[in-house]
This record gives sequence, structure tokens and C-alpha cells, in this order.
Amino acid sequence: MKIEIKTFQELELQELYEVLQLRSEIFVVEQDCVYQDMDHKDQLAFHIIGYKEGRIVAYTRVFKPGDYFREASIGRVLVRKSERQYGYGLEIMKASINTIHKKFGPSAIYISAQKYLTKFYTSLGFKVVGEEYLEDGIPHVGMIRNNPLYHKKRAVLTALSIIWMMNTIYILMGILSLKLISSNILSVNL
Repeated sequence: MKIEIKTFQELELQELYEVLQLRSEIFVVEQDCVYQDMDHKDQLAFHIIGYKEGRIVAYTRVFKPGDYFREASIGRVLVRKSERQYGYGLEIMKASINTIHKKFGPSAIYISAQKYLTKFYTSLGFKVVGEEYLEDGIPHVGMIRNNPLYHKKRAVLTALSIIWMMNTIYILMGILSLKLISSNILSVNL
């Protein structure tokens, strides 16, 4: 499978049509779930597309932190029904995770996963967060994948914030000390 990463603007018309058709085929028809797939979020996403012999066989869309959830996120994960035995789901998810880290740096990744796929996503490092819920009548769970670098980055930023605050306090204490010394000198001289 050949994988391409595109912004909405980079998608060709035929490509966009095939993506939307495939999403409808799987999420609306196959899963018997009537919902509005086109949600005005595609324009913000990076589209991760897997091709085999010129045909789209796998797809996801990824968002930077803050576009959809607080964390970076992956959604609309699909593999064409006739291609599900080849491991393309794993490939497209790994490509999606790598894309997030390359485009947005070390970030936690959130997904809203259909419950029956929990084991699959767990194998990729995701952990269930929160309770099961229904989304369009289908059981889902929230899952998050924490990047160790994300936590190191947060720890470094926290440490830098503390150092900055301490330096500010020391500077203010120094200014107050100088004011006290100068006021004492002035009162003694008067």
C-alpha cells in the first residue's frame, strides 16, 4: 500500500469524491448508521490516504491539537471491506500517528473509537479514558495515546515556568531590598 498525506486543498476532485464515497459506504451503509459525514472539519484535517493499484483502500484524517479535541486526534479510520485482511488498518494508523508527530511535534493523540476496536487501538498504545458512550447509535470509548516526549516536553515547560517565577520573585525581592536600604540610608542622613 502506498500512503499519501494531503491537506484538503491538495486533494484532487476525484480523490475527494472517492474518499467521501468510501466513508459513506462504510460508516453509513455498512454500519447502518444514518448521519451527516461531511461535518466541515475536513478542511482543517490532514488526509492520510492508502492506495493500492490506484484505488483508495485505507484512509484517516488527523487534526492538530485544539482543532477537534484538546489533543491531536485521528478520525474516520477506515479500510475498504475487500482489503481488510492485509493489515492496512495497522499501516494507516501508524502513518497517521507518525504524521501527527512530524507535523505537530510530540503530542498526545485522542480518538473516539468504536468499542469493538478497543483491542486493535490498544495494540497501538492507546488507553481507554472515560466511560462507554453512544455516538450515532454505536458504542464508542474515548482513547488516548500519550507520547513520552510529550510528557518530557510538558515537564521541561513546567520546570522553566517555575524557574521563571522564582527569578521574578528574586528580582522583586532584590528591588524591595534596594528600596528598603535606600529608604534607611535616606532616613539616617536626614
